[in-house]
Amino acid sequence: MIVLASASPRRRELLSFITTDFKIVPADIDETVEDNVPLEKRPEYLAVKKALHISKNGYEKDIVIGCDTGVFVDGKMLGKPKNREDAENMLKLLSGRQHKVITGCCTVKNGVAKSFSNVTLVEFFELSDSEIEEYIATGEPFDKAGAYGIQGKGSLLVKKIDGDYFNVVGLPVSELNRILKKEYSYE
Repeated sequence: MIVLASASPRRRELLSFITTDFKIVPADIDETVEDNVPLEKRPEYLAVKKALHISKNGYEKDIVIGCDTGVFVDGKMLGKPKNREDAENMLKLLSGRQHKVITGCCTVKNGVAKSFSNVTLVEFFELSDSEIEEYIATGEPFDKAGAYGIQGKGSLLVKKIDGDYFNVVGLPVSELNRILKKEYSYE
C-alpha cells in the first residue's frame, strides 16, 4: 500500500491520478532544517524527514511518500504567509518576476529512502496593489507557499511557467509515477 505523509487536499487529489489505493497519514513533525542544508535542498530534506517519520511509526512495509514545496526568490525561501501583511509582501516580491518552485519528494520502504527535487520556473505578471488586495481578499494565499495557489485564483497572476505545472501545485505526479514503477514495480 502507498501512504501519503501529507494532509494537503491538493496532494491527495494529485496522487489519485497515479492510484486510488492509498492512505493519508499526515506527518506532524518539527520542520526545522539544519543550517548546513543548502536552501534549495530544504524541501527535499523535509520530504525525507516526513516520509521517514511515518515509515518508522508503523508503516515500514508500505511505500511512504513525503513531500514539501518551497517558493524561492532572491536567495530566500518563501513559506506560507503568517498574516495578511506577510502575504502582501510576498506577492509584491513576486510581482513582475520569475521565481522557482521546488518540490522535494521522498519514497521510503523497508527503511530505504529515495528522494528527488523537481524545479519549475514561474513568472508573474506585474501586479497592481489592487490586484494584490483582491487576491488576498479571496483567502486563498494563506495556506500556500509563496502566498499563491496556481490551481485557483492565483492562476490569474501567472504569466508563464517552465516545467511541471503539478509540481507548482505540490506534487510532481509524472516523475513520482515513473519512480514508483521503476523502483517498486508499482502499477
